[in-house]
Amino acid sequence: MLSALVIIFVVTYLVITLEHPIKINKSATALLGAGLLWTVYALATNDHLLVKHQLSETIASTAEIVFFLIGAMTIVEVIDAHNGFEVITSRIKTTKLVSLLWIISLITFLISAVLDNLTATIVMVSLARKLLKEPSDRLLFAALIVIAANAGGAWSPIGDVTTTMLWIGGQITTLAIIKGLFIPSAVNLLAPLMVISYSMRGKSISAPTNTLKTSNTSMLERNTVFYAGIGILVLVPVFKTLTHLPPFMGILFGLGILWLIGDLMHSKKDDTEKEELSLVHALKQIDLSSIVFFIGILLAVATLEHSHILQSFAGLLDKTIGRQDLIVTLLGLVSAIVDNVPLVAASIGMYDLAQYPADSFLWEFMAYCAGTGGSILIIGSAAGVAAMGLEKIPFFWYVKKISWLALIGYFAGIAAYITQYNLTH
Repeated sequence: MLSALVIIFVVTYLVITLEHPIKINKSATALLGAGLLWTVYALATNDHLLVKHQLSETIASTAEIVFFLIGAMTIVEVIDAHNGFEVITSRIKTTKLVSLLWIISLITFLISAVLDNLTATIVMVSLARKLLKEPSDRLLFAALIVIAANAGGAWSPIGDVTTTMLWIGGQITTLAIIKGLFIPSAVNLLAPLMVISYSMRGKSISAPTNTLKTSNTSMLERNTVFYAGIGILVLVPVFKTLTHLPPFMGILFGLGILWLIGDLMHSKKDDTEKEELSLVHALKQIDLSSIVFFIGILLAVATLEHSHILQSFAGLLDKTIGRQDLIVTLLGLVSAIVDNVPLVAASIGMYDLAQYPADSFLWEFMAYCAGTGGSILIIGSAAGVAAMGLEKIPFFWYVKKISWLALIGYFAGIAAYITQYNLTH
């Protein structure tokens, strides 16, 4: 059974990477692979009640992420419909492409620590689309946004799902992870930024002629929707901390508030005028194909977790390699291929807090590697999957143009963390 699961997953992964040459949509491949994996797993397992229970758990965890993604995407679409991004675009005066890349990347790095890397990617890719006309420029910016979002999410306990897992599990604490990973995470972004900036010298921004959608919104309406939408996204972590409810409840609650604000604000307009400004219209504009792809990938990876393939792999690494720094570095590289959530979950189960206490080298280094390693491939992180859907980033374009830059940042950040750790401990 285990061999069959591995073979199906590898074939599914390869077909996803070949989406453009073979012209088979990656969402269809992901769903087909997930269906095959769960079918094989169910038929090979005698305990069908256990399989049903595991599938229910997987659906619950997947739904949390999907609901959050739908809520965040809808809020961004509502802001866009009201021309809310003009609040930011009107303040960006640079005409140099490289300067804009630095501004966008650094903003993404900072807000992803507050919003989380997935939401930050959705917001900033949507913003970049308002500022850039050339498709090649937009692809490059979207790719660097993914690197910046993953780097920014790694040093915050609420910035990345794997860091949040370690935080909730007691493996890391808030101040320690910020102090320990801020510099390595910044290096992870700055290294590829400096390399790519050299090749972009002298290029100017080619802005789209229709930067903003035409709508009948006033400045008050634009500002209200923009600040309310961003405020809702920012307050989701606060909601989670205060209520201990999962983030998707916060985003759905906020979506209801924004819906109410919109209905009250446009109540005096006729139906035709306010239809394009409504939440109903925004829900129709989100990329459902990317959401379906995300569902398929999460369901597929879950079979590897439930069948203990990932745990066995992690145990084999511990037995054959032994060195923590090399093992965690390798796990970070593997997270570019396999979802980092089950990898971190498996690692948490492998190492005891009694032996490796909170804020030890193992946990901090794992938070960095698992958080940033996914940038090496476009489908290696939730941020990458979201950007791939929003900008239709080709897999092999990313491998050719961006993966080597992400690798430079990954290993530069590792060097920075190990140096910093040796100096401070």
